[in-house]
Amino acid sequence: MTTYFNEMTGTGGDLRLPYARLQDWVQSMPVELRTLKQAEAEALFRRIGITFAVYGEGGDPDRLIPFDMFPRVFAAAEWARLEKGIKQRARALNAFLVDVYGRGEIIRAGRIPARLIHENEAYEKEVAGFVPPKGVYSHIVGIDIVRTGPEEFFVLEDNCRTPSGVSYMLENREIMMRMFPALFRENRIEPVDNYSEALRRTLASVAPAKCRGEPNIVILTPGHFNSAYYEHSLLADLMGVDLVEGQDLFVEGEFVYARTTEGPKRVDVIYRRIDDDYLDPLCFRPDSMVGVPGLMDVYRSGGVSICSAPGAGVADDKAVYTYVPEMVRFYLGEEPILNNVPTWQCGKPDDCGYVLANLADLVVKEVHGSGGYGMLVGPKASAAEVEAFRLKIAADPDNYIAQPTLALSTVPTFVEEGVAPRHVDLRPYCLVGERIELVPGGLTRVALKEGSLVVNSSQGGGVKDTWVLAE
Repeated sequence: MTTYFNEMTGTGGDLRLPYARLQDWVQSMPVELRTLKQAEAEALFRRIGITFAVYGEGGDPDRLIPFDMFPRVFAAAEWARLEKGIKQRARALNAFLVDVYGRGEIIRAGRIPARLIHENEAYEKEVAGFVPPKGVYSHIVGIDIVRTGPEEFFVLEDNCRTPSGVSYMLENREIMMRMFPALFRENRIEPVDNYSEALRRTLASVAPAKCRGEPNIVILTPGHFNSAYYEHSLLADLMGVDLVEGQDLFVEGEFVYARTTEGPKRVDVIYRRIDDDYLDPLCFRPDSMVGVPGLMDVYRSGGVSICSAPGAGVADDKAVYTYVPEMVRFYLGEEPILNNVPTWQCGKPDDCGYVLANLADLVVKEVHGSGGYGMLVGPKASAAEVEAFRLKIAADPDNYIAQPTLALSTVPTFVEEGVAPRHVDLRPYCLVGERIELVPGGLTRVALKEGSLVVNSSQGGGVKDTWVLAE
């Protein structure tokens, strides 16, 4: 039987210090009050309008994401180590992106196969040779982290394009402070509400060379039908910038302009929340209705900054992920502070043989998959599901990687029968511009189904507030 590390009680059942002040809070909360508070939280989420879409479902796909009131807590020393590791990884990933769109030194040195880059569907030839302002390709890096023990943290995957979920980090905190103000008076918890200020500072710091004066920043959204539209509008509101769609922008000469009631206004920085393929119908997909014709010409000529930069997605690839520790060594001359999860690449014959022989014990993912889709959790799958995946891997081995089933840590969670441990992961949001910033906290996702290791909201997962205690 697998033993899981409980972040509140450890492996021996003794209360861990970061959670010391939550013990009385839980024990003094009667079931009636807990039920009332849970309903209050749900009503707040509904009133605010935070939903996510489950594509492929009939009817209205928008749902409220389940919110669990039991916070996840990190001691200051634990967070300090995580912060160093996250920033180190963000630096290495950006150095890698500049390199593979430039001289390709890591490929020449034989540290990563050229085919993984140049044959990658996320590699954008249109930006080869281009160095974005300050040498930053990925300005918001969401790094998914899992824990297996008191000191054991592993990176599950990197999200270098447009990592979502930061609105939940902000709203989870807002709702917890509103419902339990005494908890925040009794605990010294680092704030996360300065994230929008830090994001604006980051975006402004990478304004293009042709920018004059204070940069005009906009958020480019595909529209209100997008599953993360609430987040787009929240961030625009918090930063005090315009939320625009492709039809609100146009190119004239060397610059991009926004249509406003006061006439055209030049745009210097675009925080894009749409995929590369849809950014510019003259450069990428000609059928795109949400992009801006001519945008890439202005970008390449230094008239506008796009954050994150087109092409950053090649660093999201789950096969490329296996080489990130090597990137840290190659570009930074350092040893990785945070380790990867051991990973087998099915595109390698020996790795593929091992994976096929051990499918029932492994987690298998598509290299470009996300949201918990296109994956197999071997120990939880039926024999028929395992065999179906065996055929998929055999037909297209390059499209899959496999990892061991980790003993993910658990955090106490409010369930119908009271309080019970549930598995969690963590997505902090690292901002990369003229400097690297990380707010103390992140999005903790929780697998609400007993025994489940899949935390994605699309697969029934929920969210928690994430606390970092001040020293």
